[in-house]
Amino acid sequence: MPIVRFIGTLSLWSGRLGALVVVPLVLAMVFEVVSRYAFNAPTQWAFELSYMMMGTIFLLGLSYAVLMDQHVNVDFIHQVLPRRAVATIDAVGYILMAGMLAWLTNALVDNVAAVYRTGEGTGLSAWNPPIWPYRVIYVVGFALFALQCAAKAIENLLVVFGRESKAEAR
Repeated sequence: MPIVRFIGTLSLWSGRLGALVVVPLVLAMVFEVVSRYAFNAPTQWAFELSYMMMGTIFLLGLSYAVLMDQHVNVDFIHQVLPRRAVATIDAVGYILMAGMLAWLTNALVDNVAAVYRTGEGTGLSAWNPPIWPYRVIYVVGFALFALQCAAKAIENLLVVFGRESKAEAR
């Protein structure tokens, strides 16, 4: 199904982008450790930058984890129930999850607009960068997560109704 494949491609690239953020995170942490312990000059920005980058890795990896079937599930149920029963349970779960994530994403859009208007900073250090760019990543991450859950729901519904297997849906 083309829309499922398109969403899968978005999730794949989101995961890859999130993985790339590991490099600047490591570089920033190495810089902080050297500055702090070799020169007795800790940075004002390392803590905030590190939690923002780690959050970015997590948020961009959410949809990728769903795409790769790496989220937690009850393996026992998947092993003992027939394929269509498992697909039914998974479809219901993914539909509920996609709905909740869509609601959350909508609320996060309002939050981004509010913190952008007010110029709110993080408030965690003297650096105090604006928080809205990081909140945009929340919106993107949760929107992709919702889309990937919807795509998985479609895949499972196709199995339930005997139209396509999960492998063919990818």
